[in-house]
Amino acid sequence: MKKSTFLHLRFPFSFYLLPVFLFGVAVAQPENWIRLGLVFFVLHFLLYPASNGYNSYFDKDEESIGGLEHPPATTKNLYRWALILDGAALLLGLLVDWKFSAMLLIYGLASKAYSHPVIRLKRRPILGWLAVGVFQGYFTFLMTVYGVLDITIASLFEWSWQSPALLSSLLLLGSYPMTQIYQHDEDMRRGDITLSLTLGVRGTFYFTGLFFLVSSVGFFLYFKETFSIQIGLLFVALLSPVCLYFTYWFVMVKKDIYLADFRHTMRLNLVSALMLNLFFVIFALNI
Repeated sequence: MKKSTFLHLRFPFSFYLLPVFLFGVAVAQPENWIRLGLVFFVLHFLLYPASNGYNSYFDKDEESIGGLEHPPATTKNLYRWALILDGAALLLGLLVDWKFSAMLLIYGLASKAYSHPVIRLKRRPILGWLAVGVFQGYFTFLMTVYGVLDITIASLFEWSWQSPALLSSLLLLGSYPMTQIYQHDEDMRRGDITLSLTLGVRGTFYFTGLFFLVSSVGFFLYFKETFSIQIGLLFVALLSPVCLYFTYWFVMVKKDIYLADFRHTMRLNLVSALMLNLFFVIFALNI
């Protein structure tokens, strides 16, 4: 594997996608630790890196991308490794069952549609936004629950699973445009009309702030009604650093729009992922 390929697979970036998995595990409370470990490995070390690499190969970014400030040029080696990791994910997914492997395939196809030149959902601001929010949130939550528990596909449509899955997407739908805010120039040159580009820099902040507020209220009510008000309040308390940094950054950007850059975006992502992962670990251990 070439060094450039390894960098574009962006294994560390899986940390930012970990909260939805931890949320699913916390709610599911699985007892089969081997199966839990298998699902974790397949998602975070095979499926997500494969998606990262595949999309990087077709995007051919010259400026910063998520988790990689100075991306090297992509090669055919990256494309091959993305497909190898995808294939490994599907094969290992069969150790759970063929339905879980099929869910991995569906996720992978949706991810590929985001950047592949024939479909390229990235050029369609609303459809691309919905695809990312639904598959990285709602679909991943249900895929995690099905993977770690011995349940039927039909049972995933029960409200006890649907409500947290929908909340996962609500959170992703708000945060995703913020991850595009520093890519406006390159997206314009390439003809990719992302939602963040459509909203503009300030509009992206307002949009994300509104979704963050709505999703936070939704999570609080879910935890309060399903578990306890203490869990709901803990969620609000641990997410407060995210809100504070977001507000601080927005104030700075209003003074200097060039501060809507890669480094500030990654700091927001890091604070958010740290706080969410910490909350869901505490939540899982105290149910």
